[in-house]
Amino acid sequence: KMSAAMDVEERERLGISKIAVPLADEKMMKRCYKLVKKAVDAKMSRRGIKEVVKALRKKEKGLLIIAGNVTPIEVITHVPILCEEQDIPYIYVPSKADLGLAGASKRPTSCMLILTPKPEAEYQELFDKVKKQIIKRTPTWDTTV
Repeated sequence: KMSAAMDVEERERLGISKIAVPLADEKMMKRCYKLVKKAVDAKMSRRGIKEVVKALRKKEKGLLIIAGNVTPIEVITHVPILCEEQDIPYIYVPSKADLGLAGASKRPTSCMLILTPKPEAEYQELFDKVKKQIIKRTPTWDTTV
């Protein structure tokens, strides 16, 4: 069971990188996986680094869910920067295996871009809720200094 603030030892035991911020707690993680399932069913997701980066370069909008236990972490460190440049909220979840399962894949998945739902999409309410909570948890840096 994960506590809201996972301690350093616990993160290391699970292989979660130090840069995985913000990291979803238990409740948020479940919401993220539920959103991934619904978006995949609606064919409104992009899976994996290559596909996600391509979508971001094409200016596709949505929110990004990243696995915090990707190794080496360097393969994914450029993705949050692309998100920040385009105002796309992102959150880390502890497990690439669980992210893959939620996305109906037998393979672990490093990241999933959930595309902004079309009007009347089944996952609209959940998308808005998760997006709002990610924005609330995301640290901001004052760039005016």
